[in-house]
Amino acid sequence: MASSKTLFSIFFIPLLFSSFVTSKEHRFDKSPSPKSLHLHKEKLSHLHFYFHDIVSGQNPTAVRVAQAPMTNKSPTAFGVVMMADDLLTVGPEPNSKLVGKAQGIYASASQDELGLLMVLNFAFMEGKYNGSTMSLLGRNAIFFGVREMSIVGGSGFFRFARGYAQAKTFWLNTTSGDAIVEYNVYVLHY
Repeated sequence: MASSKTLFSIFFIPLLFSSFVTSKEHRFDKSPSPKSLHLHKEKLSHLHFYFHDIVSGQNPTAVRVAQAPMTNKSPTAFGVVMMADDLLTVGPEPNSKLVGKAQGIYASASQDELGLLMVLNFAFMEGKYNGSTMSLLGRNAIFFGVREMSIVGGSGFFRFARGYAQAKTFWLNTTSGDAIVEYNVYVLHY
């Protein structure tokens, strides 16, 4: 006959172990309180800066990374994909104070007009915005006077950001493709 120690080992140790293993609850979703995420009163911020897109010369800030077989025959460069690491400055001058970078992709997405799909992160490196980002997604018909694109998110200071950006060409070299674009960004965030 089994001793009481053996019975204890056979029945209670596995039972005790299974309670440790199953005691942690795994959940797919949860409803956290806004305070637990440090969300307080929502704010509206307006940022104004200049975007320097340099595609020519020895040190371009945007480079072609892909294209379709028909891109070079297209009047709109349809299918070209560019990777950008463009400077964002306080003023339009190239040596103006640097406030961040526009990092991401833009691509020619229209066969009828010069319309770009813009997927960029504005990565800020100045003042209270240092280390924060905003994510821009939208259509940029570059020959329109003012273009509007969505701000769809952010990080750091711009956590839970939403809003819009207005882009207006300040300067464009039609031979090289280099451009300086003025941005006004209106964003709601916590």
